This record gives sequence, C-alpha cells and structure tokens, in this order.
Amino acid sequence: MIANAGAVVLLRKQKGLRRELQNRPNLLSIRIAFLCGSTVNEVAAFLELLLLEQGIQPVFYFSDYNKYFEEAVLDTARLVEFKPDIVFVYTSSTNIQGWPLLDTSESDLNAYVVAESMRFAAIWNGLQPLGAVVVQNNFELPAQRLLGNYDAVSPTGRVRFINLLNTEFAREAAARTNLLIHDLNGVAASVGLKAFHDAGRWFSYKMLATPEGSLEVAKSAAAMVLAIYGRTKKCLVLDLDNTLWGGVIGDDGPEQIKIGRETAEAEAFTAFQEYCLQLRSRGILLAVCSKNSEEIARQGLEHPDSVLLLDHFSCFKANWEPKHENIKAIASALNIGLDSIVFVDDNPAEREIISAQLPAVAVPDVGSDVSGFIRVLEDGRYFEPVRLSREDLKRAEQYQENAQRAAFQGRFQNYDEYLESLEMSAEVAAFKPVYLDRITQLIGKTNQFNLTTRRYTRAQVEAIATDPSCISLYGKLTDKFGDNGLISVIIGRKENDILHIDLWIMSCRVLKRGMETVMLDALVAECQSQGIGEIRGYYIQTERNGLAAGHYAALGFKRSGGDDQHQVFRLDLSQGYQPQNKYIKEYVHE
Repeated sequence: MIANAGAVVLLRKQKGLRRELQNRPNLLSIRIAFLCGSTVNEVAAFLELLLLEQGIQPVFYFSDYNKYFEEAVLDTARLVEFKPDIVFVYTSSTNIQGWPLLDTSESDLNAYVVAESMRFAAIWNGLQPLGAVVVQNNFELPAQRLLGNYDAVSPTGRVRFINLLNTEFAREAAARTNLLIHDLNGVAASVGLKAFHDAGRWFSYKMLATPEGSLEVAKSAAAMVLAIYGRTKKCLVLDLDNTLWGGVIGDDGPEQIKIGRETAEAEAFTAFQEYCLQLRSRGILLAVCSKNSEEIARQGLEHPDSVLLLDHFSCFKANWEPKHENIKAIASALNIGLDSIVFVDDNPAEREIISAQLPAVAVPDVGSDVSGFIRVLEDGRYFEPVRLSREDLKRAEQYQENAQRAAFQGRFQNYDEYLESLEMSAEVAAFKPVYLDRITQLIGKTNQFNLTTRRYTRAQVEAIATDPSCISLYGKLTDKFGDNGLISVIIGRKENDILHIDLWIMSCRVLKRGMETVMLDALVAECQSQGIGEIRGYYIQTERNGLAAGHYAALGFKRSGGDDQHQVFRLDLSQGYQPQNKYIKEYVHE
C-alpha cells in the first residue's frame, strides 16, 4: 500500500506509481485547489498517489506562492475558472502576520487574535461563492520558543497565541457549513516538531516540512478528502482470541483469559476494547469474525471484566468456516460493501488470507502486540469523519434494530405480512435547513443505492434547497422497532415540463421496505402541482451501485435511451398516476 511506504521511496518511485495507478478503471475525478502559504508540490505529489490508490483522480490548481489571500479575496478569476470541488488553504504558523508584541498585555491579547482571525475570515468569505468545500489548516506550534515554557503562558508567547487562534478557527468551522479544519497542529505533533520542521528546506525551497512530515500531512489531507466523498470505512470486524482478550478461550476457558486491570497485558486488551466501544458510540459498526465455537466465543463477552458485550456487535460470526467467507457473510448481513470493512486479527496468516481473498477489505498490519493496535488504526485514519450528526451517533443502535427486524421477519409466512406488521410511518418533505448537514453527509457516503453517484457540497445542497428550478425531497422512516432517521434524498432539475432526476439515493438499511414508492409518490405529487408532465431518471453504472440497477424499471419507468453504462428512463405523467405505496401507513408529505 502507498500509505505504508516511506517518503523517500515514494518520491523515488512517484512517476511510475502514478502511471500505474492512473490506469485503474472508473476513477472519480475531483478538482482540488491549493492556496499556498508555502511550497506544496511535495504534499500534492503524495496526496495524488494516496487518492489514486483509493480510486480518486485529483486535478490540482496551485496559487502563486504566498498569494493565498490575494487569490481568494482580491483576484479570484483564475480560481473561479478552475471550478474547484475542494479548496485547501494551505497555511501554517509561518504565515501568521499579526504576532503579539513583547509588551502585549492580557487585556490586549484578544485584539491580536481577532485581527488575525478576521484576515482568514476574509479568505473564507471570498471563497464561499465557489460552492466548494474549504479546508483550512490550523497552526502547528513553532519550532522555536523564545520564552521557553513561559511561551505557553505569557500573552506575548507564540505558543499561547497559536493555541488561541486554533480555538477561534474551530469556532468558525462550527459556524460555517462549508469550512472544515485540517489539523496540521495534530499532524506535526504526531510526527514531532523536530522531525517535522526542516529549516534548511524552508530557507532553500520554502517547504514547510521534511519529506516524512509532508507524507503525514498528505495522509491526513487524503483522509479528509475520502471522508468528504463518503469513502471512509463503516465497520470494524474483530477476531477474538488474542485480539479482544489474551489467550485462547477454547483451550484456557473463560476464567483464564486475560482481560481487566490486574496485569499490564490484561489492561492493554481492556484499553483496546474501550477504544472499539468508543468507535461504536460515534457510529462505527462492530462485528466478530472468529474461528471458534460460537457458544464458547460468546462466553468471552460475558466475562465480568469485558467492556464489550454481545449487544455491541451488529453481526457475530464464530465458527470454523474460512474467515473470508464469514466476512462476506457479515457484509451481506449488514448490507454494506466489502470496501466499508476494516479487519483486525493478531494472526498474520489470517491477515494475509483476507488481503489476498478480499482485496477490498482494509487489513491493517496490527502485529501481535495488542498495545499497538490502537495506534495502527489511528495511523490508518480508516474512520475519519467530516462532521458528526445525530444519525451517526444512533447508527449502531439502528443496526441493532435491523437485527430485531430480521428476527421478527421469520415469524411471518410471506414478506407482505412482515411489511404490514412493521407499522411503518414516513415523512417526506422539501429540504429544510435543520437537515442540510445530514443530507450532505448521506449524499457523500452513499455508494450502493446511488443511481448517478453525483456528489454535492454543503453549499451546493443549500443552494439547491432554495432554487426554484429544482425539486428536492428528503425521506425519513420510522417503524415499531425504532427511528431509521433521514434515509433517502431526491434532487430533480426542471426543464420546461420535464423533471430530470440528477440524484436519488437511499440508505441500504431500509431497502425493500417500500420507501422508494413513498418517495416516488411524493415526487409525482410535487411534479403534478407544478405542471410537470414527465420524469426522467438516469442510472449511471459504477462498480458499487449494481444494487440500484433495476430501480426505475421496478417503479414503472420505461427505458428510453442510453447504453448499459448510462441508462435513461421515462415516466409519463400525462395519463395520470396511481400511487404505489402499500405498506407505509402513516405518510406525511409536506
């Protein structure tokens, strides 16, 4: 993997790797602009390789050196012409202009923070009309501390000033829907300031970091790009013996496994379980894949010192089948792609088999010492979020409710009876400000049931919500087991009396529940109220969205053109329309 190679090796092999990776099929092209406060060619070169490996072809734009303010605020013509999807404001502590003077008092310090923040606010305001996602570096700590430890305390200290600026940037990002913060400070700290900064490179080439530092910056930036485009992982699949506890439970018995606080080894396994539970609490699904007797394996999670309980897992596979077959079964049961899975196992042979048999699954080389597992997962940035929504925090609970639904289904003789029994209710309405973040997130991360796989930034979604030439709908679904949240989005573009569906997505958690018919019924009602006589739907085939291939035909649309990769469907409303919803009893269309 590119991310596991050293910086010097990547620089030496960059051109060959780039050619090889660019030959991959179905690359997603995105446009990334760098507004440069330092020389970023090296970071961009690493970033390109990292994104290509993940199926993304970046097209870059670079501002003139140190003209980041001018090109964002004073002369935006070139940037506007480039039409970026993402703008990186690549600044660092070397670009701070309004440092506090040595005689600055406590009462004066805030004025310096406000003045410097306002300079960057002008940049963010200048970029807003582009509709792009703006990614702003925060500030790394300086390589020199004139006041030593007092630099973090004194109102004249640069360390203190940077900490205050970073806090102010975080507040701005919370208030601005299209602004994200890239934690350059955290990257530099993880590398170590002495290993990150290189004064010789700065004076000679105006390069901020060492090659190793540049690579870590690129890894961090790549994780943000992947998160923006919904390419982060959704599920952590875990082995059990010597992964969640020490020892082999089938041989040692549940009383002898190492878990708890009594020894250093047991505490390391407990810390890893706590980390996994924290991932679950922010929406990452947990699953078990273990070569074990299921009855015995479950006893490990019943140990009084186990942090993880059986209910924390959305899928549990403990048997003697090959692990790659069990992982495929987990993906199927959870209705997620294999490329959404990270697999952790202390056994190098099992890791190698999964890598060979299921190349889409991420298999970090965690080694065999559990004390290093967390660091390896953190370094891999597999679960990088852009923002956290209420739906994220409820996701694991929603998958648990799905498991209850699946068990409940077995009580019925046919699927129609099962759907009737769910007591489903839905809300379908035009985009509302309160849901724009969730809508943007769902658009970014939905790959399987996504008819066109188009992506929209938060700013673009906000513009669509108020555009009279568009019809935009979201759908929420609730049943007797719980609230599934906002799970479907349609964006249509009006041309005369025809509505073109540019985007139709739905969470795979609610497939085959009838929600697609509710969404269509609401869309048709909206079209009829606006005098639209025809709806055209488009299916653009990708490696991931085969699940949606028959969507329009199943809803009564007629194929009217295109080829196998780009299909066009037509629904004629001029002869009337019969609503299709049968199972969702409580249905609100606003």
